[in-house]
Amino acid sequence: MQQTKYIVIAGGVTSSLGKGIVAASLGKLLQARGLKVTVIKLDPYINVDPGTLNPYEHGEVYVTRDGAETDLDLGYYERFLNITTGKDNNATTGKVYQNVILKERRGDYLGKTVQVIPHITDEIKRRIRVFEDKGYDIVLVEIGGTVGDIESLPFIEAVRQMILELGRENVVTVLLTLIPYLHAAGELKTKPTQHSVKFLMQSGVQPDVLVCRTEKPLSDDIKRKIALATNVPLDAVIESIDVNSIYEVPLKLAEQNFDSVVLKRLGLESISRRKPQMDAWKAFLERYNHPQDEVNIALVGKYVELHDAYKSIREALVHGGVANKLKVNILWVNSEKLNTDNIHEKLSAAHGILIAPGFGSRGIEGKILALKYARENKVPLLGICFGMQMAVIEFARNVLGLKKANSTEIDPETPYPVIDLLPEQLEKELMGGTMRLGAFDIDLKPGTLIRKAFGTERISERHRHRYFFNESYGEMFQKAGMKISATDAVSGLTEAIELENHPWFVAVQFHPEYQSTVDYPHPLFKAFVREAYQRKKTKNGSKK
Repeated sequence: MQQTKYIVIAGGVTSSLGKGIVAASLGKLLQARGLKVTVIKLDPYINVDPGTLNPYEHGEVYVTRDGAETDLDLGYYERFLNITTGKDNNATTGKVYQNVILKERRGDYLGKTVQVIPHITDEIKRRIRVFEDKGYDIVLVEIGGTVGDIESLPFIEAVRQMILELGRENVVTVLLTLIPYLHAAGELKTKPTQHSVKFLMQSGVQPDVLVCRTEKPLSDDIKRKIALATNVPLDAVIESIDVNSIYEVPLKLAEQNFDSVVLKRLGLESISRRKPQMDAWKAFLERYNHPQDEVNIALVGKYVELHDAYKSIREALVHGGVANKLKVNILWVNSEKLNTDNIHEKLSAAHGILIAPGFGSRGIEGKILALKYARENKVPLLGICFGMQMAVIEFARNVLGLKKANSTEIDPETPYPVIDLLPEQLEKELMGGTMRLGAFDIDLKPGTLIRKAFGTERISERHRHRYFFNESYGEMFQKAGMKISATDAVSGLTEAIELENHPWFVAVQFHPEYQSTVDYPHPLFKAFVREAYQRKKTKNGSKK
């Protein structure tokens, strides 16, 4: 079997340059040449996983099919590459140290003094090489943080060792840096990039390729200056100019021959001469850039100031829009600030309303107001996870007359716990821990909106929750017009609800956004955007 090749992508100068997008874009170009690719994200923070991080700290938590809570960059990988990632595709410093300490406690190291080198770096290398016998041609490895950070040093050291052990023809390093433009001077400055490369070289790693983020085109003179100062060949200094959409990045990098340069460094010259088959991607981008119309979707949540907190939802709306030849304008509505005085102002321009997920009591009354508005004004609505639970509470309070109805997560003493924990034994059987994580099979009931959207009887969707619809209230809800339209295939627990006498009101316990990709937009988002557009046409027609 041919040796698996590795491409390591690190970042310099500053964080948030887009390493995840560059890694996913390169992976897409390699796939388009016929290579089998996967991606690993290494995060330097000491948290074991991002599951407990505030979304304002780190953006959304992405959940894989096998139930791992991971970095949001795995969402980029899946959306771009149309692959399924899992627990082996993400590792943190905390996870690395946790595993080494567990081995030490078991006596696996036979009394040796456990140190960063070799024990921590060996564990990092083991995690990087976990896919070695799985049939992949190339594994892309994205290292979070910034070169020079103390947290990143063990990961960079592990890469240095891999280059020594496997040979430079099997491990290529890419450094993503920033070329800032100083408006006062009217100049692009290369010094930050030069310093980043020096930081990396001081750790024993010479970058093979530089990808330079810039808001202005790089002249040939600037590229030559960078190449000479960093010991990187001129053809391996790649410009990555700011673009309007992340979906343009693979094509822009291809114009710079990024994938060809990397493949040549890996000794894959014959593959580098193949033409990437990007026709489907170009067709998607053409529809994205030239929509036939537009539609407004209000996204109601408590983390809307940081859009990355809802990254997968945002991109799933893009996919749903493109599938309908529409541009989706997201109206970001802070549920904490939504009240009876401003709700019409905030939501009247929306053709559809999406109630976002999120744990805890903060902002729930605003979400409940938005749900009431959507229900009474017949606005198409999609509720996700916590959004479904809020839809149940709103209906219980305002239709069933159970004024103090709530979730026991919010009010443990509520007299009407319409959302509650499972009985202890059932919780053990269905969850296996404190959260229900990962993909589970779901049965869709005939004659429902969700069944129509999917066009199938059974689906598999990802979850991230602990509280459930209280089934003892099921008959009461259904008699009043809230249908249970989907159930867990094993337990029969409620997975989706819909409203009768409403054009399109669907709320689901699962997270459909995690499975929407460029190639396969999620059926629920396609249906939701389509119905929102119907609402727009109806409203416009009534005004004439």
